[in-house]
Amino acid sequence: MAKHCLMQFLPPCPHCHHYGVPAECHYPLGRDRELVQLVTSGPEAGDSHQGVPEPLHSRDPSCPWEQAGDRTRAIVIWGSHGLGTASPDTSWWLHALTCHGGSVPTGVATLSLMCLLVALCLLLSVCPHLPPPRVSLSISMSPYPFPCVSVPPPCVPVGSKSPRPRGCVLQGVPLFTGCPCAPQGVAMSCRMFLWLLLALSVCAHPGTGVSSAVSPAVLPRHMDSVLDILDALESPARGGSPGTAAALGRGLGVCSTPGCRAVLGEPPGTPERPPALTPGQWQLLTELLHHDPTTPELGAVLVPDGSTVALCPLLAGIEVGLRSGGFGRPLPTLDPPADPFLAVTITEALGTSFLLAQGCDNNATVLGPGGCWDNMENPQNYTLRGPPSPVPDPVAIGAMDGVILGVRLAQGPLPVAELLRGYYGTGNGSEARRPPSSYRRRKFGALAGQERLEKEVAATLELLRTLSPTSELLRDVGTQEVVAVARRAAREFSERYVECPAIMPRCLWGAHPYRGTPAPLQPPLGSVFLHHTLEPSRPCQTFSACARAMRDMQRFHQDTRGWDDIGYSFVVGSDGYLYEGRGWHWVGAHTKGYNTQGFGVGIVGDFTATLPDPDTLALVRDELLPCAVRFGHIRPDFSLRGHRQLGHTDCPGDALFQEIQSWPGFQGTPVEQGLG
Repeated sequence: MAKHCLMQFLPPCPHCHHYGVPAECHYPLGRDRELVQLVTSGPEAGDSHQGVPEPLHSRDPSCPWEQAGDRTRAIVIWGSHGLGTASPDTSWWLHALTCHGGSVPTGVATLSLMCLLVALCLLLSVCPHLPPPRVSLSISMSPYPFPCVSVPPPCVPVGSKSPRPRGCVLQGVPLFTGCPCAPQGVAMSCRMFLWLLLALSVCAHPGTGVSSAVSPAVLPRHMDSVLDILDALESPARGGSPGTAAALGRGLGVCSTPGCRAVLGEPPGTPERPPALTPGQWQLLTELLHHDPTTPELGAVLVPDGSTVALCPLLAGIEVGLRSGGFGRPLPTLDPPADPFLAVTITEALGTSFLLAQGCDNNATVLGPGGCWDNMENPQNYTLRGPPSPVPDPVAIGAMDGVILGVRLAQGPLPVAELLRGYYGTGNGSEARRPPSSYRRRKFGALAGQERLEKEVAATLELLRTLSPTSELLRDVGTQEVVAVARRAAREFSERYVECPAIMPRCLWGAHPYRGTPAPLQPPLGSVFLHHTLEPSRPCQTFSACARAMRDMQRFHQDTRGWDDIGYSFVVGSDGYLYEGRGWHWVGAHTKGYNTQGFGVGIVGDFTATLPDPDTLALVRDELLPCAVRFGHIRPDFSLRGHRQLGHTDCPGDALFQEIQSWPGFQGTPVEQGLG
């Protein structure tokens, strides 16, 4: 088989060791294609910040824009050569301030720049002796139609004589190299009257880029907004039904891959705005389902349990469920057979992505990463925390939810809005109980365990062998290679999204920055130290409650105790999630005298007389500890101890300490009964 390489999405910068080339490239962020800023704060490198993505690179002291020890920013200066930046290495910042495809810039950073240009224009009008300012703006368009759940077409490696970093080409067009296309400098003079009028019109309405009289309200990218849209579409009074949203989604871009179309059929024509939807709702729905196809995470929304869900695989699974339950046209019989729920949600994307990764090195990224929202109350822009892949976390989560909810609909149709509201909850989460969506890993594992997932990935690849254009991709692929690809895909997906717990990064729970300079750990470590938080004394059962508990504990540790950060490595909520404290890489402040030797894990609550619920105990015992061993964070022969065994404290409470003595790895000491 001719090996295909598609996985080198963002080759390393030759001089700064980050992803992409700063003088030429930019990364899209959210609907306005704003910049994914690279955070390089020296004392906090490797930790997340509230509202700021993780660095996409490792620090390199030889890189001049990392030596400053603060977030990289472009400084606009006025000089003899006009408008520029303080360093050639930051000139890419200005190149990034443009909308995809050359539309009028509407991002906040873009507006700031344009307003600055207006001020410079006014200055120029009163100081004609100054040289005219010039700014180079780049417009970048991706040549590759990447669907919502991406199935890349075959490509071949770029020749070694290419001056660009090694990547791939399709019909002579580079794919996923450092830059989709070279920036084109466009010199503009502020003395142009029409340009001045355009800039003034944009600055007059910050945040929109167009007149507020005609611009629809910008709705949050939250599941609540989607529920309102579904309520309107499914209203019987307006002629709606449970299948209305699915049909509309197909027309907007859901299910655009060969395997998915084999299951659900060809999509209808491009729809017009339904009368039931406001212009703002139609704009949001269109952007979520018909977004830039190279970035499937942009078609995602925040849900009340703190997860981020891609709508394309979710709605595809829901349509399969509706039609399996007798609502709408019956599904076709696939030949060769494949499970329709898994085929339209995840197995096609897994199979093709891992197949293409066979032609790259073993470090090719196929799954993940997760990301951060700019504002948890009014989410608009979602930023990945690392190099992208064909199946980032929102796509994987949307696929799992699509299978779970599709299977439910196959038992009998009900309004989709009602189904989603019952599954996700509303708002930022009810304080009363843990939402069903937080059990998605367990539920998906019960429906599609690793063995079944492996079988279905292989079956989907065999189905794709009969379809165009994927038949060309699989032409020289033998049965044994298909089996090997399916086995690897199922194993890695199950490990990441089913067997191991989800970890909420610092940016999602609203962490403040680390104070001081963190000290690195040297994994694998030999110990895990278990704590209870004592305060808050009640377990938190929803994302909003657990995030608030994390902020309260960090504030107490930093402001009252004077520590650099929250002390724990990780905190366990009773909402089904781990919360990142100091994480896997930095020394904590949890077990005095032993912080460099192990990770400190705190469970929210007071467990002197009562135990955490069984699900929370299983999260630590059966998921966190085995996965920490599997991924090299702790040694296979690690020791588990309660805090009281290493200090003068009753932590982690009598009830919890009694419980953990039966866990694997527990090691007793002479002070195991506590010291008061």
